[in-house]
Amino acid sequence: MTVALREAWRTVVPDRNDRHGPLQPLMLVLTVVTGLVDAFSYLSLGHVFVANMTGNVVFGGFAIAGVGGFSLVATVVALAAFAGGALLGGRVIRRGEAHRAGILYRALVVEVLLVGAAFVVAELSGTPGQDGTRYPLLVLLGLGLGVQNATARSLAVPDLTTTVLTLTITGTAADSRLAGGPGSRAGRRLLSAAAMFLGGLIGALLLHSGRHAAPLLIATVLLAVACITARRLARSRAPWTQAP
Repeated sequence: MTVALREAWRTVVPDRNDRHGPLQPLMLVLTVVTGLVDAFSYLSLGHVFVANMTGNVVFGGFAIAGVGGFSLVATVVALAAFAGGALLGGRVIRRGEAHRAGILYRALVVEVLLVGAAFVVAELSGTPGQDGTRYPLLVLLGLGLGVQNATARSLAVPDLTTTVLTLTITGTAADSRLAGGPGSRAGRRLLSAAAMFLGGLIGALLLHSGRHAAPLLIATVLLAVACITARRLARSRAPWTQAP
């Protein structure tokens, strides 16, 4: 337990000589954003995710089987938007200097604009997902989270993908001392899961209280703070700024 707590602390407050440096807490912030945005999309836009594409593939099967509450069109739109965002993210990553904080900054500029635009649409509509706003919101958020995922993949901070937790949870259990493993990185992995849980919890509570656009507002603010931080970090020439 002490080791796990120490690992969690070093993820939030990394050592200056850490291989991934301040990218770790920024990835945690983006993981919270994922929870917020997916809570909004699933609960407000009709049982569809804009970040967790594994769920959408399964939901597509549900829709084809005729299960109520699932839309094949919405699922396909979300998948296509996410793929388009990942494509856009790939171009952003390869444009400019190969500085890890610089890459993150460029990607976050795009994501802030997309998620911020989704917030404006949701706020003006009053009832997101209705009055023709469902698909524009799916497109804007899918594009934004696609950019985020492509960037997280490029930065390659272990166990902090900002979206996929299946392997993270698997690694926590399979590498534990109970399973005969080294028990390494449990603190970081559990922190990643907790970050997404927190985002989902906050998003659901806000939606349940009738604040339909609030999860997107908080997500936009978090992304803006991360973007400003990444811009400052882009001046660094520390070893962590170079690709692994």
